[in-house]
Amino acid sequence: MAETFVLITGAWHGGWAWRPVAQHLRAAGARVLTPTLPGLHDGDDPTRHTLADVADAIVGFVEAADLRDVTLIGHSWGGYPITAAAPRLASRLRKLVYWSAFVPAAGRSLHDEVPPAYQELFAAQAAASGNNSVTLPFEVWQSGFMQDAPEAVQRAIYDLLVPQPYQYFTETVEPLDPALGVPASYVLSVDDIALPPGEYGWSRFAERLGVTAQPAPGSHEACFTDPAGLAEALLKA
Repeated sequence: MAETFVLITGAWHGGWAWRPVAQHLRAAGARVLTPTLPGLHDGDDPTRHTLADVADAIVGFVEAADLRDVTLIGHSWGGYPITAAAPRLASRLRKLVYWSAFVPAAGRSLHDEVPPAYQELFAAQAAASGNNSVTLPFEVWQSGFMQDAPEAVQRAIYDLLVPQPYQYFTETVEPLDPALGVPASYVLSVDDIALPPGEYGWSRFAERLGVTAQPAPGSHEACFTDPAGLAEALLKA
């Protein structure tokens, strides 16, 4: 039976962002599903949902399709909703894979895990938005998230991003419980500079899982800039 992947995006993205990677995974024989989460469809009301609602949506998606032996993958912020969904899906999961993702700790939101400059930016964006949402400035995206692409490609992808509900950054979820018995791995893109090295770097999240990060090529947005290499890394994870 083909391996089943459910791919969960990071902030500002919908399931469409996984298409280049999904094509490579399907070519390798996998079944791949790429849901867009509540609040991240084009035109969604950013105030309507909570982080718990997002986890509910993942659980509902997997259960409605009666998916089993699932590899559940979360990118970046997507580490929060996959962690929240995992206890209720444990019997259906083959493994969890965090790709350049946040791994929740007790009582700590994504807002708590990013450098002060990001904290200030996100809070200011949410306050000015009128609907408690965060829109990543293009210059930040260009230099830190997708620095390995030509500007024309950066702008094309940036124009597809949607505002991120700020409460998704400030709410917490319970850490992954090893007693669930669900294996977890961590994949880290080697040129990912969306978080700076050091205190706020990505390496601490693999340590939280008690695993060694497995390398993947590309930047934080390797799903666009090196989808074949990323797909290969996810298959190995």
